[in-house]
Amino acid sequence: MSDNLYFKQIEIGPMQNFVYLVGSKETRKVAVVDAAWDIEKILRIATEDEMEVSHAFVTHTHPDHVGGQFSGVQIEGVTELLEKVKVKVVIHKAEAEFLKSLSPSDLIKVESGDEIDLGGVRIKLIHTPGHTPGSQCFLVDNRLVSGDTLFVGSCGRVDLPGSNAEEMYFSLTQRLMNLPDETILFPGHNYADKPISTLGEQKTTNPYLQFQSLRDFLAAMGYA
Repeated sequence: MSDNLYFKQIEIGPMQNFVYLVGSKETRKVAVVDAAWDIEKILRIATEDEMEVSHAFVTHTHPDHVGGQFSGVQIEGVTELLEKVKVKVVIHKAEAEFLKSLSPSDLIKVESGDEIDLGGVRIKLIHTPGHTPGSQCFLVDNRLVSGDTLFVGSCGRVDLPGSNAEEMYFSLTQRLMNLPDETILFPGHNYADKPISTLGEQKTTNPYLQFQSLRDFLAAMGYA
């Protein structure tokens, strides 16, 4: 693990979201992952640690992760972040259209396998559709920020508009489960009895990773 890596997990908002600050201790540049709910608090934590937010990474564009209207409530997000600091918003190209309020110059549209360098800290993007078409996870050193694709003990919903159970199965089994067992899992919500796990532990204990076939997975998700 790099001594240059700055990494912080922050629980925020009524839906137990995890926001992450990931960056370089050397350059003091940091990316905020899934900026939502309380932008002032996120920026205050970065400032207290003498870090400057330069990027906003988006795992997917549901309002509890990027801001917007949800159940009649306006949630703060990347729009409010951009009003306070100048950042580049890193989003999978499949979901860039959902951030219509942002200027194209604010966006970095990415694909699976792309990497962003933050002062020597390289963040690899892994496209993991299923929860949404452009869902993506971020791999930095041996840490996986998984958004709503994989949780500790469960996985993201596949019954929402834009969800796809078959794609979720392949994202879990062909993309994430091929990563080393020692990879540390940092999910998008605090839905379990602990905030982090390892992929090795999840491979043996997470019920959504135990299916031997796509057919079995789809049946369990109600698509038999």
